[in-house]
Amino acid sequence: MVCTDVLGRIEREVIKECSPTLAGLKTGSLFNYRYDNISDFKKELASVNRELNAKGVYVTFLKRNEKSALLYVFRPDRLEKDLSQPAVQNVLKTFGYTDYKVGASIKHLKQRVEENTCFPHEIGLFLSYPVEDVIQFIRQKGCNYKCCGVWKVYCDEAFSQKMFARYRKCTEVYLRVFDRGRSISALTV
Repeated sequence: MVCTDVLGRIEREVIKECSPTLAGLKTGSLFNYRYDNISDFKKELASVNRELNAKGVYVTFLKRNEKSALLYVFRPDRLEKDLSQPAVQNVLKTFGYTDYKVGASIKHLKQRVEENTCFPHEIGLFLSYPVEDVIQFIRQKGCNYKCCGVWKVYCDEAFSQKMFARYRKCTEVYLRVFDRGRSISALTV
């Protein structure tokens, strides 16, 4: 059964775009969500957060306009671990980050998304991309990668291909089970 009501629509989009995060395979996921009006969007966002926050998953927007929002779905506990890595902090420091706590880092990322016409290059660090690949993406200006899937791979191609396959399989299974009636809360690890 496919949810077609307004509140079910955001849940299906979260499942479609963020299953690996819901399953605990990734720290965070990012997708653009279109809505009809801001009032409904706020209700949808509050509803999905009520479902997911108890499971340790949060949804916020990095950027919003009249008809769409760039949504960041993340696990704060995992993001805290990621942000505590010295290699990650070194990259973030080059982009003006000074406080590596989750809230402060997301706030700075939001500013960077608002100020830039393209995605800030460090965004991969908020999405479980390997730090080495993020560094090489920046150095290589997005060129000369070995393969491309969820991210552009510069270093460990075999590992990345395995992760891409896991993410695809997870999404397939989650969508199938959600469409059969399982709630987003029940699907969140």
